[in-house]
Amino acid sequence: MAFSQESIAKLNKHFKGIDPQEIISWAIANGKSPVVTTNFRPYEVAILHAVTDIDNSIPVIWCDTGYNTPNTYKHADELTSRLDLNIKLYVPRQTAAHRDAVMGIPQIDDPRHAIFTEQVKLEPFKRAMEEHKPDVWFTNLRKGQTTHRDSLDVLSLSKDGVLKVSPFYYWSDTQLDAYLNQRNLPNEHKYFDPTKVLENRECGLHT
Repeated sequence: MAFSQESIAKLNKHFKGIDPQEIISWAIANGKSPVVTTNFRPYEVAILHAVTDIDNSIPVIWCDTGYNTPNTYKHADELTSRLDLNIKLYVPRQTAAHRDAVMGIPQIDDPRHAIFTEQVKLEPFKRAMEEHKPDVWFTNLRKGQTTHRDSLDVLSLSKDGVLKVSPFYYWSDTQLDAYLNQRNLPNEHKYFDPTKVLENRECGLHT
C-alpha cells in the first residue's frame, strides 16, 4: 500500500474526529499484513481492544525489555487472556540478569545507554518487523506525549515506509478513561521503561 504525503495529509483531515474503529476498519481493508505493537503501558488496552474487536487474528507484537514491573506482567497476562490476543513475543538476545551483571541500566547521559536501548528494545523490534513485514502498523501514539509525536498525526509513515495508524491520536486521558469504563476494561499505571526514564523522551522506536 503506497501513499504520498499529500494523500496522507488529506486522509488525516478526514480522520480527525472520526471514531477509532472506523479508522481501524479502513486501514485493515486497505492493507495486507497489519500488526499492532504494544508494551502494555497505561492505556494500551484501548488500541488492543479496538483492533482485536475488528480482527482478532492480527499479530500483537510485544517486545518485552525484561525490565517490566510485576504489575505490567500481570496486566499483560490478563489482557492476553481476556482479549484472546494473538501475542508474538520478542525478547532481547541477552537476559536481563546477564546484562545487569555486566552493564546494569546506564543513565541517559552514559554513552552505554544507546547500546542498552539497542539491545533491549530496538533490536527485538527490528527482528519482529523483519519477520512479519507489515504494511500497516497500529500504535497508541497520542498527541502531547513527546515533541516528536506532536509532529505526527492519525496516519504517518515510518522510516521504512510502513503506514503507522494511531486511531486515538487526538484523544485525552479523560476520553480514554471513559472508553475503558464503558467497556469495563482494566488499565495499569505502574509501568517502567528503562530506555526512556522520562515520559516525554523518545526511545528511538518511533523516530
